[in-house]
Amino acid sequence: MAAAPKPEGEDPVPLFDPRRMAFFHFMFRRFFAKHMRAARVARWGMPREYGARPLVIFANHPGWWDGVAFMLLSQRLFRGRTMFIPMDAQALSRYAFMKRLGVFGIETGTPRGAVAFLRTAKTVLAAPDRMLWMNAPGRFSDVRERPVPIAPGMTRLPEMAPDALFVPLALDYPFWTERKAEMLCAFGDPIEASALLALPRDDRAPALSQALAQTMDRLALDAIARDPARFETLLRGPEGMGGVWQLWRRLRSTLRGERFDPRHDPRQEAG
Repeated sequence: MAAAPKPEGEDPVPLFDPRRMAFFHFMFRRFFAKHMRAARVARWGMPREYGARPLVIFANHPGWWDGVAFMLLSQRLFRGRTMFIPMDAQALSRYAFMKRLGVFGIETGTPRGAVAFLRTAKTVLAAPDRMLWMNAPGRFSDVRERPVPIAPGMTRLPEMAPDALFVPLALDYPFWTERKAEMLCAFGDPIEASALLALPRDDRAPALSQALAQTMDRLALDAIARDPARFETLLRGPEGMGGVWQLWRRLRSTLRGERFDPRHDPRQEAG
């Protein structure tokens, strides 16, 4: 992963605004509920007690929803920690408000950008209550792609934060029985930065890739099972098709004295 040098005054740490984060977390929840069915975390993959350590949450990169997942998960499951996210500088220019939410621009594909990213990451991870969330591949990649790609900058991060814990995060967005997709998530076993530092630099990417793949493979089994009981449900959106057809179904159930269930498959509980 590479990064762009920051203009003076653009350090993400002092720019982070907790009040704006609280407001936009509310907005992200509303947006999510409108477009997705539910956000679920596998019961085996809930975050642990990591102690007073900086965290690097490294995730796969299956789709556009990853950034929303980062925002929702960080605020729901890591209260008391401050989140920072690297983002392509050109993309960030279209979402300037996110600079106040811990998002900082990165310049990809250049040595200058790589140096700037690592410098910023070192600043971010200097405090034990901070987290760096990032898509480890550095590009969109299908959940079935193996080995899971790891961006080059990931292998240098342990050198910037030797006290950090590296936590794999698996993300997937399958469709089950409803018209909206599920957001499925799972956190894997943490890796000590010291353990990565003990490896030759060329061996760190395979170690990170394997840890992430193992978490993704286990989450895939739960996705295939389509069983909400395997998950902790953090957020839910409205069920059913919506629109005139759902209004007619509701009216018909009322006239018949029946309980209205908007789901396509009432046998599957929403969690």
